[in-house]
Amino acid sequence: MRGDGITPSQIPGPPAEGDGADAVVTAGGLHNYQLKLHAEYGPVVRFPLPGAGMAVSVADPVLLEATAKINKRPEKLFEFLAPLQESGNLQTIPADEHGPWRRVMLSVLAGRPSHEAHFARFAALTEELADRWAERAAGGAVALQRDLSELSLRMICQYALGSGLESPEEAGRVVSAFEEVLTAYLTPQADTSGAEQALAHLRATVDQVLAAHRERGADERADRSDLIAALAAAGESPARIRDTVLMTMLAAHHTTGVAISWTLYLLARHPDAAKRVVDELDQVLGDRAVPEYGDLRKLTYLDRVLRETMRLYPPGPYGAREATEDLVLGDYAVPAGTTIFYPFWAVHMNPEYWPDPQVFDPDRFTPEASARRPRLAYIPFGVGPRSCEGAALAVVEAQLVLAILLKRFHFELAPGQTVTPIERFVLWAAEDIHMNLTPREPAHA
Repeated sequence: MRGDGITPSQIPGPPAEGDGADAVVTAGGLHNYQLKLHAEYGPVVRFPLPGAGMAVSVADPVLLEATAKINKRPEKLFEFLAPLQESGNLQTIPADEHGPWRRVMLSVLAGRPSHEAHFARFAALTEELADRWAERAAGGAVALQRDLSELSLRMICQYALGSGLESPEEAGRVVSAFEEVLTAYLTPQADTSGAEQALAHLRATVDQVLAAHRERGADERADRSDLIAALAAAGESPARIRDTVLMTMLAAHHTTGVAISWTLYLLARHPDAAKRVVDELDQVLGDRAVPEYGDLRKLTYLDRVLRETMRLYPPGPYGAREATEDLVLGDYAVPAGTTIFYPFWAVHMNPEYWPDPQVFDPDRFTPEASARRPRLAYIPFGVGPRSCEGAALAVVEAQLVLAILLKRFHFELAPGQTVTPIERFVLWAAEDIHMNLTPREPAHA
């Protein structure tokens, strides 16, 4: 199909007035606005997207297939990440650069042997957190997102960077610095001067990691950073390696930490499901407090709970591509150059493929139920060649952390709190999620 005369103007949507920012704010964020748009106008919607002009949003997994191979992101939409990077925005680099870079990332982050090699250290870091929670449990509630983001950050440094942050306090400072930088650059017309110091702290932290890697490399130690070594072997520049390290830390600690937090939140609200998880853990682990890597594949109900959580609360609630050729989406023709918006949350709430979509039901993810759905009905890590390189690692981390924590504690929501999802780079609980913990009695095989 040629693009001559093609226009998305016939696609249903709200009046094309302004840049859409007011409507997004009124809805309580872009994630909520997308749910509203698709509920009102159907699976394909045209709407003004702040920073991208007129966009076409697609919430039907069958229609999404036509976009699945696009390897271009709208540059203006991802400008807010540019200050974090000095070698070009890794989120929008051209396809010919992105493809080789992504292959190197996947060779490390998606490798099962490497996951298994780091598993014991991941477990030890989680047990450290559980010990701190046990000491704190009698004194009040724990804040899930804060502590689990710090844990996830320490894990990704240990795994991909060859160096763990030395303490939870140090990890907490890095988490706070990321929050300050992202908040400043995500807020229109915000004063970013305060974020410059936070960004300097982040870069200094990464420089320390890289220096430690070089020192270990000189000693030819076996625990050197796989990711850094792989990027160096592929000929990436020092600046590109540094940017990759920084973006890996950013993406991994946010997404995995909130996924685990939302899972514990939903289990606290659904005690029957929580009991099924605990019974499965007791059956598979017996009186062992920590799973081995091979145990994860036996924790099938825990896996379904995690998947259902990421359906209801996808860590990244949306994404975007730029059409590089003319597309046909159902009854509509979309020209090259159009911003294609991926409303992950709206896809996951599409009632045609998810009956009673607001209901928490882990059994949606039995093998039989999953086989009946289109491939792209469930996309918590994105679509196509720009999807998350760390998806497999994130699942392993989340399953391990959940297994250890749920084996050790009973979780109950602290009273008097309102848990409200907001979008802040990821789908975050506005005031964190506060839990009261009760130690569980050890199970016997």
